[in-house]
Amino acid sequence: MVRQRSILSLILVLLTTFLISCGSPSVATAPPTYTPAQVAKIQEYFPDIQVVRDRSQELQTLIQSGEWIKVGNFIHGPMTEARLNMTYVIPNLLPQDQSKARQITKDLLSDLVKIDQAASGGNTSQALSAYKDAFADVDKFLQLIPE
Repeated sequence: MVRQRSILSLILVLLTTFLISCGSPSVATAPPTYTPAQVAKIQEYFPDIQVVRDRSQELQTLIQSGEWIKVGNFIHGPMTEARLNMTYVIPNLLPQDQSKARQITKDLLSDLVKIDQAASGGNTSQALSAYKDAFADVDKFLQLIPE
């Protein structure tokens, strides 16, 4: 009986050793990075977004002076084009940044609608508030873009 136990113990030790030796160590995966093609695609649209960001004071001046037709032209023209360029950039961002970027563009659209509604009603304070939110969204989006 003692002999059977020691043989059984030896078989279990050999089986355990074999199974452990067959297992491979887990390989650490490198963090995701941008490919040159992704960077090139992002850089294709980045300047157009940055130009609209740089023109933010122009929209603020239009709102403060109550030039509502020009405000509408600005948000339906350059701002909407910048939002469209953002949607072209999103698929080229890292996977963890894509959902954030999609939410930012949704928020930007909401802010643009608020500006448009305020312009229709001639409400300067509401338009300025939405203007600040819109360009805060643009800034958040630009922070997601790689250097």
